[in-house]
Formats: sequence, structure tokens, C-alpha cells
Amino acid sequence: MNAVLAVKQYVSKMIEDSGPGMKVLLMDRETVSGGAGPGWGPLLGRAARRGAERRGRGPRPGVMGAAASRPQTGIVSMVYTQSEILQKEVYLFERLDSANREAMKHLKAICFLRPTKENVEFLIQELRRPKYSIYFIYFSNVISKSDVKSLAEADEQEVVAEVQEFYGDYIAVNPHVFSLNLLGCCQGRSWDPAQLSRTTQGLTALLLSLKKCPMIRYQLSSESAKRLAECVKQVITKEYELFDFRRTEVPPLLLILDRSDDAITPLLNQWTYQAMVHELLGINNNRIDLSRVPGISKDLREVVLSAENDEFYANNMYLNFAEIGSNIKNLMEDFQRRKPKEQQKLESIADMKAFVENYPQFKKMSGTVSKHVTVVGELSRLVGERNLLEVSEVEQELACQNDHSSALQNVRRLLQNPKVTEFDAARLVMLYALHYERHSSNSLPGLMTDLKNRGVSEKYRKLVSAVVEYGGKRVRGSDLFSPKDAVAITKQFLKGLKGVENVYTQHQPLLQETLDQLIKGKLKDSQYPYLGPNTLRDRPQDIIVFIIGGATYEEALTVYNLNRTNPGVRIILGGTTIHNTKSFLEEVTASGFRGRSTESSQVMPRSSSRR
Repeated sequence: MNAVLAVKQYVSKMIEDSGPGMKVLLMDRETVSGGAGPGWGPLLGRAARRGAERRGRGPRPGVMGAAASRPQTGIVSMVYTQSEILQKEVYLFERLDSANREAMKHLKAICFLRPTKENVEFLIQELRRPKYSIYFIYFSNVISKSDVKSLAEADEQEVVAEVQEFYGDYIAVNPHVFSLNLLGCCQGRSWDPAQLSRTTQGLTALLLSLKKCPMIRYQLSSESAKRLAECVKQVITKEYELFDFRRTEVPPLLLILDRSDDAITPLLNQWTYQAMVHELLGINNNRIDLSRVPGISKDLREVVLSAENDEFYANNMYLNFAEIGSNIKNLMEDFQRRKPKEQQKLESIADMKAFVENYPQFKKMSGTVSKHVTVVGELSRLVGERNLLEVSEVEQELACQNDHSSALQNVRRLLQNPKVTEFDAARLVMLYALHYERHSSNSLPGLMTDLKNRGVSEKYRKLVSAVVEYGGKRVRGSDLFSPKDAVAITKQFLKGLKGVENVYTQHQPLLQETLDQLIKGKLKDSQYPYLGPNTLRDRPQDIIVFIIGGATYEEALTVYNLNRTNPGVRIILGGTTIHNTKSFLEEVTASGFRGRSTESSQVMPRSSSRR
């Protein structure tokens, strides 16, 4: 199960099936990346078309150009670089909704679009006045028969050679991680209808692209999880021909969870490379905006971090920050050794040939070195400037230990430290509020006063109660803070005796325990029921876990490690988005949890302890 490979194979097949010749890729805002009238015939006979797609038979060869819809840009750019696509004779990338495209009849058009009403309408207009010689049309999800008919009727000049469904309707972040780039998917505890529809489409597309027809389990404490489970099941039932894959001995399993069950994980600072970059700089479709870095050069204002095309990043994305610093030093030394000596004389044809052959590799390595040195340098600057080592140590204590007196003392100490930003100060109080919400000595009112006295804005102060409202004890279906069984209690006790390997990475997301129980066949049906009467008799092997409200890169690391340490088990993690703390707080606000005014939030703990 590999999300990146699944989407990459779809894009490769589109390009191959269009045949030789210059092509344009037409996309929409989501899919965009960084001959023949008779082609319509079989399109209206849908089952035949889909069956051919499942068996891997593609469209006829032809000439093409590429047109894309909005989400598809991201979808394609996540799995292919522009230079890789150029090597496949795709010389132009256009948005289908762009009004200023020139007619280029010497190009073939490859269209990769989400099957939205808006895109179908744009495509109808395009086919009535075609700008390219021939069109190969690929929808990233199921398209209705009536829409196919409308397109066929618009194709009066018989320029459409092929229409197919290729189910790349999600952002493949890593082989084991996918996202839908949706923020604020719920209003309160209920789905926003448009977001529910998009999430259902994205999740069913992932299942189709991986050729999985799963049994479904969901988090009982979340009405949103149950609703999404039902919607996915409806699509599987309605499109049963599409989901008619070869049966495996142990059926795959889809587990649907809710972010509100673990609001701690997205609030923590991170210390592994990928997660840390996202927390401190932000990763948006593999791109990092470095424009605010002091003294940044023009060519490094935006950089791309992709494990598919960057060997250093692939090898280091899950390592701790201290190890990254050491590996950056090794990378620099290796680069210096390979650097062509300035005084090197190109005296012979052979010298020149060797230089030209090695130059692209040298240039690529030079780009890799300067990129990672810049990124790590900026991370290091922010860690020092914001006093994050000290802040993170207290965050970990709040998340993993149960010593209220020590935690309170440490939070108060940091709130007096002028180096701690208002963002980090508010985050510490949020973690305290979540952990000690019903503690008999709860001191949240005093901490809220401390925030106000040090000038923390009303926006952040209100977010403290908003986060508790979003993911507090009343909402959670599981116990985040105390070990559940004798084994877990013993583990925690031993950990306390010998200390931890790294004080900054003690925390394990709730997902770790949930998946561990699932793999062992011990996940309780009473908390995570099956949808429908059937249950798994054997331990699951292929697991797709999806988090409504967003996953995190810390959870992606958890899944990566579980895949490594459990042979025969394959897990893919997805979420409505991939959060850092900033985007998580935006999610909380967008979901309608605005928090109370400072005065009312101060009495909140007492009322909650009476419940």
C-alpha cells in the first residue's frame, strides 16, 4: 500500500496512453502540479469502461496537451516534479479555468480534473471551442453518467479520444500518508455537508486507487466518525462493481477516528525533521516558505522538501534534530570533497567531458546542501529565539507526567520568561487546561490572569477554553492521560525509574496505543464498533486509518515505526489535513469553538469538575 506510487502510476498512465507527441496538461486548482470522436462510444457504457481500468487497459495512443482543475495541481505536483513531466513530452501546464489560454492545435491535451459541476461546465465550453488537436480526459473520481452524456454532446468536433476515471483524488504526502487539505471540516460536532462530501470522495478514491474494499470501524464517541463511515459504506454499496477486487484472506480495514479524542498531539513542539519543519516553518504541498528568514537569498525564498526527489530528506525526515545537525555537517564535508577545484584545468577533451557529465550531479548536490543548511539554520535560530528547548520540556511534562504541582510551577515560571512568545505561553496553558481540567487543585484561573498580565492577546486567551471545549474530558471517548492497564502502568513506572532516552520526545500519540491494540486484535468493539454485522476474525494486515479534523507528522512517524516493526502489517494514515499547532487552532476556531471571554473562562474548571 503506497499512496505516492498509486497516484504516480495514474499520472504515468495518462501520459503514456496519449502516445508520442507534444502535450499540454490541463488541470484544476486541486489537481494542478506545481483524436477522435469515436473515443466517446464506450464511455457511456460505464461498467465496461471501469472494468477495463481495473484490469489496467488504458486508452488509445494519441497526441495530447494537459489541462488541470484546482486541487489537481497539488495532486500531481506531490508525485512528479515539473522536470520529470517535461521529459515525457508534456511541455505546457495550464488551468482549465484560465480565460487567457491560446489555441495550440499542434498539442494534444491531457485533462486531469475533479468531477465537479464547475469543471464539467468548463470542459463543455472547452470542447465546443477546442484549443488543442485531441483530448484525453481523466477524472480523479467517479463521474455521473449524465455528465459524461453532456460532455459527449458538446464534443461536436469529435476531438475527444478518451474519458476515464483515475482515482487520484487526494494529496499523497508520503507513501504511508495522505491528506485532503481541508480545514474546518465540521461545524461544532456535525459535518459541514460540502466537506463531508469531499472527504467521502477523497477516502473512497484512496480505497479504489489501492484496490481495497474494507470492513469499516469507527470511533463510537464521535458522531462525525459514524457519519463518514456510513457515507463511505454507501458509496461502496452503490459502486459495488468498482469495489469488486480480488478477495484477500484477511479483509482490509478502514478505521475512522476523530481529532477531538487527542487534542494534545497537535499542540506539542516537534523534534524530528519533517514534523519540526512543519511546526516551525509550515509545509504546504511539500513547499516551505523561507521568505521571512533574515538575509535569505532570492533562490531560497521557497524550497521543496520531497522524500521522492531529495535523498538527504528521505534519509533524515524521521531523525531527531540533534542527529540532523550532525548529518548536515557530514553532507557539507562530502560536498566539499566533491567540489571541483577552482584551479582545475580543463586541458583535454576528456577533462571537459568528465566536467560536463559530473556538473548536473554537482549542481543538484549544491542545491541540496544550501537548502538543508538554510532550513536547519532557521530551525536552530527559532529554537534559540523562542527558548523552545525549555518550553518543549515543560510541554512533554504536561503531556506525559501526572505531577500537578511540578507542572504548575514550571508553567508559571515560563509565563514570566520574556523570551517565551505569547503563542507558546498560550499553548502551555492549553496543555495544562486539557490535562488538569478536573484536578482538585486546578489553577487555570490564575494562569489565565498570568497570560493577561503579560499582555497575551484576547484571541489566544479565548483559545484556551475553545481547545477544552473541542477536546476536553467531556468529549473524549478515551483516557488520554492515565495508563489503561497493568502493563502500561508498569511501563510508565520503569520509564520514570530509568529516565527517558530523550526528554523532548517522551510523548506518544493516542494513535500509537489505538493501532497497537488493533494490530493485536484487542481494540474494543464497544469503543470502536464495526459498521454492519460482520467482524474480523483474524488480526488485520492492511489498515487505512483516517482522522477527521486532521492528522499530524508525529502520528505519521508513529505509523512509519509500526510498519517497520510489524512485518506483514501495512498501515496508511490519512486526515482531512496535516496539522501543526497553528493550523490546529485554526481548525478549532473554524469548527465554531470560539472560546469564552477571559472572565467566564476562569470559572470554567470548577463547573466542569462538578459534572
